Amino acid sequence: MAAYRLTDFLPTTKKELELRGWEEVDVILFAADAYIDHPSFGAAVIGRTLEAAGYRVAIVPQPDWHGDFRDFRKLGRPRLFFGIAPGCMDSMVNKYTANRRLRSEDAYSPDGRHDLRPEYPTIVYSQILRKLYPDVPIVLGGIEASLRRLTHYDYWQDRLRPSILCDAPADMLVYGMGEKPILEIARRLAAHAPVPGVSTPGLTDIPQTAYLTDHYDPLPGDIVLHSHEECLNNKRTQAENFRYIEEQSNMMHAHRIVQPLAVSADASSSRFVIVNPPYPPMTTAELDASFDLPYTRLPHPKYKGKRIPAYEMIKFSVNIHRGCFGGCAFCTISAHQGKFISCRSKESILKEVRQVCQMDDFKGYLSDLGGPSANMYGMHGRNRNSCEKCKRPSCIHPQICPNLDTDHSKLLEIYRAVDALPGVKKSFIGSGVRYDLLLHRSNDEHCNQAAREYTRELITHHVSGRLKVAPEHTSDHVLKLMRKPSFQQFYDFKRIFDRINQEEGLKQQIIPYFISSHPGCTEADMAQLAALTRKMGYRLEQVQDFTPTPMTVSTEMFYTGYDPYTLEPVYTAHTQKEKLAQRDYFFWYKGNEKGGYGSHKGNEKGGYGNHKDKEEHGNHRKQPRSEEPREEKRGRHRRH
Repeated sequence: MAAYRLTDFLPTTKKELELRGWEEVDVILFAADAYIDHPSFGAAVIGRTLEAAGYRVAIVPQPDWHGDFRDFRKLGRPRLFFGIAPGCMDSMVNKYTANRRLRSEDAYSPDGRHDLRPEYPTIVYSQILRKLYPDVPIVLGGIEASLRRLTHYDYWQDRLRPSILCDAPADMLVYGMGEKPILEIARRLAAHAPVPGVSTPGLTDIPQTAYLTDHYDPLPGDIVLHSHEECLNNKRTQAENFRYIEEQSNMMHAHRIVQPLAVSADASSSRFVIVNPPYPPMTTAELDASFDLPYTRLPHPKYKGKRIPAYEMIKFSVNIHRGCFGGCAFCTISAHQGKFISCRSKESILKEVRQVCQMDDFKGYLSDLGGPSANMYGMHGRNRNSCEKCKRPSCIHPQICPNLDTDHSKLLEIYRAVDALPGVKKSFIGSGVRYDLLLHRSNDEHCNQAAREYTRELITHHVSGRLKVAPEHTSDHVLKLMRKPSFQQFYDFKRIFDRINQEEGLKQQIIPYFISSHPGCTEADMAQLAALTRKMGYRLEQVQDFTPTPMTVSTEMFYTGYDPYTLEPVYTAHTQKEKLAQRDYFFWYKGNEKGGYGSHKGNEKGGYGNHKDKEEHGNHRKQPRSEEPREEKRGRHRRH
């Protein structure tokens, strides 16, 4: 691969601005991750998107937030706005385990260092910038802000917090995948549109944004949630709110959401969080345009000689679609990317694979050719009109929607086209595979044949010895709350996996993921899990303790004690003692057994030996729909 010049990256210093001949920039992005110029890293995507539209963009990765704030001053003020990119992963999930212990490393920092980002960088960075540049607009984005756009439970502080806009003095927030809203914000600010506020409506109608205001003008169809104050006083109201939030995040034509911060007799002192509906899912042409931007696919040269763990994990992988219609209760993908699948074209995918093949240290093996869920590429509703009216958060739970086209043919075509490229020896599928889609029997025999063909292709050509799948639990009542299929389907898939291995003369393993302490799970359920998996010959490795993260159904159940869709009580293990007791059932084979399967007491000091960080990326894994409760159970939400 030809060597890249410093000017091939977005500028990060005054010197790099001078190399481009720039005296001023339009947008400055402050990023809590190391700057990796790759389409898997949000700051790079937003920066390249703005650059392609003709704006001058600079990025300041991992600024020092101590002392005199020189990193926040070094590039001066932008012409349009500051953007805050807090990282590809929630800062607290990135730093702490479910047991609130420090992780072994920060995966998005050079050499895994922990001291290069603050906790809640969205709040810290925006407070500094507001102090230094009180008149420059600040726009929030990324996972941290996206999932905290409304009242949310914070596990690490163990309290309910209002919209992050109440703590971060920014002008507005972009949620979800940000290419479309950020371009519209830049366009309007370039045309001198005012920032949101009482008498400055110039940016208040941009889709997929949220803002604070002290003046609320109702629009037809608005959904008015219980106030933050009401949620503090009554956990059930928080559970009632969440159903609306999740449904609107996954609708083709959503409504505007309004949440008062407090219920006040004096309307003039009230404040409101306004969340505009999202943009429609990106088209193939739009997604191609984003992935085809001139990324170097490399860390910035400033990191030469340093290891960035997250980059090492994805450097030889290619993302082929966005979105996930699984709607798993513990997963944030649908809240951020939505349930509708946006696919790249075969040409765009092959173009990126060819670029990977030119990398100096590429040996011919793609580590992943996937997406939030590996085998959803090309899938959509047969009747698009039905999809446009649907508000179910999952297309495959409790049953696979009869309107869903589950044809794996397009995905097979991609696999075979990639494997036929010179330089590609093997492409592995590292993303999670939904085996319930493979086992589904459609009324369309073509889809059934494609599923069988895909299953054999996957097992014989795209597994690196171990195929990881995520049954998550063995108890059907826990799985129902997780929005995952019955464990019987794991048995069925494992039989197929073993049969194909025998027929092909392979000796591959299937490795299941499991979660402990999920809402609804008891010690008896964990004992059953230990017994069943032991009987199957497993000594579990890929395990995690449930970590509550903002804007998931599971987190709402954990905090409120209610299922948001039925408003029925749900038991949850809350204390460290209860959570450790459940987690210990995973490790019956390490000794100190209780009743044959439980209480591995020796782990309370060190976090389970080599399993210390197994939960690391747990609740951001991708994957599934709740049954519709009766209308009267929705609470007293108002519609204008």
